Amino acid sequence: MKRKLATYTLAACSLSLSGPLFATSLDVNVKDAQGNALADAAVYVEPLDGSFPARPKPAEIEQKNRKFMPLMTVIQTGSEIAFPNNDTVRHHVYSFSPAKPFELKLYSGTPGNPVLFDKPGTVVIGCNIHDRMVAYIQVVNTPYFGKTNETGKVRISDLPAGKYRLKAWHPQLLSGATMPEPEIAISKQDVAVSIALSPAADNKPH
Repeated sequence: MKRKLATYTLAACSLSLSGPLFATSLDVNVKDAQGNALADAAVYVEPLDGSFPARPKPAEIEQKNRKFMPLMTVIQTGSEIAFPNNDTVRHHVYSFSPAKPFELKLYSGTPGNPVLFDKPGTVVIGCNIHDRMVAYIQVVNTPYFGKTNETGKVRISDLPAGKYRLKAWHPQLLSGATMPEPEIAISKQDVAVSIALSPAADNKPH
């Protein structure tokens, strides 16, 4: 069986497809330019026919030990995120990102209302008191997404057969680098794709 291979100039991401015609699991293995496993990469696929089922789900980003946990969160547009402060000090959470500017002024405990993310895009959050605190939110239109684990792997399940555009994002892309967006066909045929990621120097909140 022939394997399709597309190579671009931007961390290596290897991908394989297998499963039944109408419900395929997509296994993605993401590596950096040196071949090391790349954790906390957002990986998602968008149907080319523009059909994005709305499946928003609530999420949570905790503040503990003067860190945001988790570092990376992926959600579908229309989802809400709670920001509980379980630390021993108060925090002031903010974002200046165009996709969702917001501010949770100095507080402890859990704010009364979660924050609604109603636009797709990358949101970088920080703490106005502790400059080293940073976390990332990737808001996507599609419900077909995942985040790589410490081994650089992620599985996106229950994909209907069809044509999709594969997208990925990692904090190393913050300085404006663009990621190639290859088209893939989801079916019984195995597919392999390689994507090269050039790390960016700037990964501070914007």
